[in-house]
Amino acid sequence: MFKDDRFKGLFLTDLKRDLFAGITVGIVAIPLGMAFAIASGVKPEYGLYTTVVAGIMVALFGGSRFQIAGPTGAFIPILLAIVLQYGYENLLIAGFLAGIMLVFMGMLKLGNLITYIPRSLTIGFTSGIAVIIFSGQIGDFLGLEGLEKKQYFHENIIQLVQNITTINLLSVLTALIGLFIIIFLPKLFPRVPILLIALIIPTIIAIVFYPGKVSTIGNAFGGIAQSLPNFQIPAVTWEKILMLWQPAFVIAMLGGIESLLSAVVSDGMTGKRHHSNRELVGQGLANIVTPIFGGIPATGAIARTATNIKSGAVSPFSGIFQGIFVLVTLLLFAPYASHIPLASMAPILMIVAINMSEYKSFAHILKLKSSDSLVLLTTFLLTVFVTLTIAVQIGLLLAMVSFIKRMSKIFEVEKVIPALKDSKSRNEGTVTICPELSFFTISGPLFFGAADKFESIITRSINKRPTVLILKMKDVPIIDATAEANLASLVKDFHKIGGTVLISNTNKEVRKTLEISGLYEKIGVEHFFNDSSDAVDYGLQIINVKKCSKCSRSGKSACQVFKYKGKIQSG
Repeated sequence: MFKDDRFKGLFLTDLKRDLFAGITVGIVAIPLGMAFAIASGVKPEYGLYTTVVAGIMVALFGGSRFQIAGPTGAFIPILLAIVLQYGYENLLIAGFLAGIMLVFMGMLKLGNLITYIPRSLTIGFTSGIAVIIFSGQIGDFLGLEGLEKKQYFHENIIQLVQNITTINLLSVLTALIGLFIIIFLPKLFPRVPILLIALIIPTIIAIVFYPGKVSTIGNAFGGIAQSLPNFQIPAVTWEKILMLWQPAFVIAMLGGIESLLSAVVSDGMTGKRHHSNRELVGQGLANIVTPIFGGIPATGAIARTATNIKSGAVSPFSGIFQGIFVLVTLLLFAPYASHIPLASMAPILMIVAINMSEYKSFAHILKLKSSDSLVLLTTFLLTVFVTLTIAVQIGLLLAMVSFIKRMSKIFEVEKVIPALKDSKSRNEGTVTICPELSFFTISGPLFFGAADKFESIITRSINKRPTVLILKMKDVPIIDATAEANLASLVKDFHKIGGTVLISNTNKEVRKTLEISGLYEKIGVEHFFNDSSDAVDYGLQIINVKKCSKCSRSGKSACQVFKYKGKIQSG
């Protein structure tokens, strides 16, 4: 269906570079995969299964040479909400449905449409997600006991306040060590795998100096299975589709947006171009297959993709090698992961939350105090205090209303006066204004948001009962069904009083719409002109001299003896 040239022209040296890049990204992906899975309310190995399966699938079938797919922080709130409300098994079904949606979006070539989602919306829900992720790690950072994960932000904050007395200072110490490593170690050793070191060193310190004093992955989840994931097709039923289609749609939209943003970032770093529709299909296939192996929804990961490129990746083989490396590591070292303190994973996710929050862009848009600010703030607050599903729906609605309002302001209807100069007169500055001819220039998209403004202005002119109405539509890029209906009503009313409508300078798209609707025939083929000068000349010839107040006083056709110079002056 899509031509794929991402694997062509490779040499052995390229594969060696891809292998090194894949291992490097795999080292980064292992702690993130476990951390994202735990934060989403599922076992850590499910995050690793996702890293393996989705990473390989997107590398094979995606639209970018360098995309690294897997579990991401953006999914945490929606996945946690699904797990808490519907359970882990239904999360797999939601991910499976989201995969099907993404495949259809790619096949219908909707990849470019996702890029039209306003930045205020994406930053709003991304910042909201960041707040949820950060606040969700406070309990593990402080080592609080008796916490239960709740669906809503305020419920989790209440839990933190109620259990603050159970703080574990050793957990705080463990988390601070990890945080110190993440912040300061890159300044000394920029090429070391910071996140993996931030897990290993606190784990060793906890085992050696205070064993059994802090909560670990083993305490919370019973360790990580040292085996391949089980193969099981999700039990999809019609009832479950009806129940889960909305969260599945949000997963699909969020996954599509983040994967394409990641692909755009990789394009900017490498000069290559991704195929957006094939990327959606690849992401969709990954999310269809991943739940079969127990994995959670996945998408393109911007930070891991950037790491892949910086590590020297040449082709999608780096993503395949990354998946294989994580799988081998899982099979060899899974038992040791049970000793990792949850407190050492908290600062990793907190840093991820801060990095994804885009707080500078958030503050910038908020300062604008525009409709974008309203979309941003509304989406952010709904993401934090309600659900991401509602936030995206309301945010999109507000963005559309804002867009319509802005486009309506761009639309202009201006009355102009044809300047009719007597070519025989000694006074070349003499101008005659014909009361029987009304001329308007229309500028901007003629759509439902501007249709009422258009009709009301023109109607006022019709009330003065001119003989000819000329509409110059050179700057009208489109006309929709609502505006076409308003124009048809206006033409009908004008014809009733014996008037003639002339239209000039329409583009092909507008004229085609009028032809399809039948309005082109009603107005009359002979009443369409490519030049407004011709329209004015034609209008002057069909004016009834006896009816014209100016001509009846002079006893002759005043306008007919004037020559139209082709100029139109604003009136």
